[in-house]
Amino acid sequence: MGDSQPAMARLGAQSQQVLGLFFVPGGRWAAVTLLVLPGLIDAHVHLREPGGEHKEDVASGTAAALAGGITGVLDMPNNVPPITGGRQLARKRALFEERARCDYGLFLGAGEQTLPSTQDAAEAVGLKLYLTPTYGPLRLESLGALLAIFRSWPAATPIAVHAEGTSMAIPILLAQLTGRRVHLCHVARADEIALVRVAKERGAPVTCEVTPHHLFLTREDARALGALGQMKPPLGGMEDVEALWRNLDVVDLVASDHAPHTLAEKQGADPPPGVPGVETMLPLMVTAVYEGRLSLERLVELLHEGPQRVYGVRAPEATVEVETGGRFEIRAAALHTRCGWTPYEGRRVSARVRRVVLRGRTVFEDGHVLGEPGSGRRLLPV
Repeated sequence: MGDSQPAMARLGAQSQQVLGLFFVPGGRWAAVTLLVLPGLIDAHVHLREPGGEHKEDVASGTAAALAGGITGVLDMPNNVPPITGGRQLARKRALFEERARCDYGLFLGAGEQTLPSTQDAAEAVGLKLYLTPTYGPLRLESLGALLAIFRSWPAATPIAVHAEGTSMAIPILLAQLTGRRVHLCHVARADEIALVRVAKERGAPVTCEVTPHHLFLTREDARALGALGQMKPPLGGMEDVEALWRNLDVVDLVASDHAPHTLAEKQGADPPPGVPGVETMLPLMVTAVYEGRLSLERLVELLHEGPQRVYGVRAPEATVEVETGGRFEIRAAALHTRCGWTPYEGRRVSARVRRVVLRGRTVFEDGHVLGEPGSGRRLLPV
């Protein structure tokens, strides 16, 4: 190993490193290093079905997940129509039972006129609250409604919140007042992660996540990408990126916030916010390990242990083989998401997913998704 690779040698109990020889096109043998990781969960995706199947659907989105080394996804409720009640949740679950290629959990959502019943909580992996404008109609502005949810929502089902800037103080305060644990989605700014750190130090029952696009892209990239770089929360400056990496010790999980839209929509007069990411998250994060930004043990905590702990689900029995040490290029043409583009087009990474085994069956290998629609299962509670 060279000087740039010491972090990869610090292997956790649930991962291992294997040196092997593989035959490559052109008639030569190449020595590669494989990381063998446990089943990984992306705790924040928008697979768009029902209502947005032209962007992504359950089959294509879970295919992209497997190709990205992700064996379980937690899907958000801002569908068309939004998933705010038991009957809508049951219909969506039926779609996943029929079409999912990897394991899954489903969120309920809440709006001003659509507060979910606590009786539906047991069927959801969590309740998602939107405190700032984003894609879709779900938004809560009533402090009374928020307080009622924090007081009455069953403690066994987590509350996850989309908040930005000063609005992030609201769920933290409510968590402190009610003792109700809250999860803060896609923390993106230096002042936000500083607030989370202070809240945790003072014993507030909060957890948080960050996304790869807020770890690897800045507003300079957004300017170059144009509409393809528009997302919620928007990209920040280099000082925000550095603050997120510097405070990674207070982050509970990394999630992609996979939010695909078609190129035609992104190139239209009113482009919606969101970027695809479920398939590129692991190569980017393993590259960060390769560069010494975090240890492999920490990566497993963020993508395997953290989602299980925050949402109370059990990761599926799986292994993910990641080839490392080469120089690979991210290309939209090779991805499996239906939307057909990536904000990381042409970016070089030091890792790629080689094979994924789920419950003893190979479901992805060398660029090919082998998992069948309907083979995914609902993630079980711990």
